[in-house]
Amino acid sequence: MNSFYSKEELEDIGFKSVGQNVLISRKTSIYSPKHISIGNNVRIDDFCILSGKITIGNYVHIAAFCGFFGGEAGITMNDFSTISSRGSIYALTDDYSGEYMTNPMVSSEYTNVKQSPVTIGKHVVIGTNSTILPGVNIGDGCAFGASSLVIRDCKEWTIYTGIPVKELRPRKRDLLKYENNMIYKGVYSK
Repeated sequence: MNSFYSKEELEDIGFKSVGQNVLISRKTSIYSPKHISIGNNVRIDDFCILSGKITIGNYVHIAAFCGFFGGEAGITMNDFSTISSRGSIYALTDDYSGEYMTNPMVSSEYTNVKQSPVTIGKHVVIGTNSTILPGVNIGDGCAFGASSLVIRDCKEWTIYTGIPVKELRPRKRDLLKYENNMIYKGVYSK
């Protein structure tokens, strides 16, 4: 038995859309697949959680033990991006002020769940054990070191690290020549 779902099995799951050459581990937990769109050439490894509104672009890798919690606001992960193992992305969070109760087992009349979309640009690299919180927009080409906590927008082509993240230095754009080569060869289209 293959450890990834077959194309037919992926179609039967009921995703909003699913592209070609998609490899999703059978050990992935998928909630509300009708709200999840997946592009071409995507791999999602063991023990990941996909929940809520999620849009995944082309040529994306999601490593083992990652969690995407899109809620109604949604998470968008654009082309050529990757998240290393144990990374988490949240488009929703409880209110921890003490004015409200927390956790999904408490009636919504006593909680104050806040939701805000998360957008991850093209060519973004998210290091192992990193966390991205609601409302964050990550520019194209950003890279995040291991165990980064992303609580605010990040400008494109910059390397960040830390808790919370701080700008480290600019990131080279040399890899764009490979994307352009793929466009030229007709393997990829914008």
